[in-house]
Amino acid sequence: MTERKPVGVDFESWVDRKIREATERGDFDNLVGAGEPLPGAGNPYHDENAWLRDYLRREGVSGDAMLPPSLLLRRDVERLPETLRDAVSEQEVRETVAELNRRIVDWLRIPTGPQVPIAPVDADAVVRQWQERTAREDAPAAAARRPEIAPPRSAPAARRWRRIFRGR
Repeated sequence: MTERKPVGVDFESWVDRKIREATERGDFDNLVGAGEPLPGAGNPYHDENAWLRDYLRREGVSGDAMLPPSLLLRRDVERLPETLRDAVSEQEVRETVAELNRRIVDWLRIPTGPQVPIAPVDADAVVRQWQERTAREDAPAAAARRPEIAPPRSAPAARRWRRIFRGR
């Protein structure tokens, strides 16, 4: 059981005495990391937010939730082609662009965070780029999917089979 601080003894002097006694007994000898610098201490390139990045990495969370809305919108505009890579129709492309434009307009009405130059995206230009990219990507796939055309059968062979089936 842990010893209680006696009444009338100053807390700091009591703690100092306990530390001194433990040191004399050797309780602090051979501790893990003894004599090594603290992680990041004294490093001129140490980042004060390293602990936060380590925590997010350990928990498997991205740091996107900590970004201001203007930077999130800018990133989403830059990543729009990758976002639309799996789109299967022009309607889906237009809906995705409309949602992004809605978020941009909402931010432009009441901007918060750093002022980043951002404007709504031209949906027609994005659709044209999407159509061009899908046409380029689908050309080899369409050629591979095209069925082999059987050579035309000769007329005498076709007649011969008809005779066989009709019993002639």
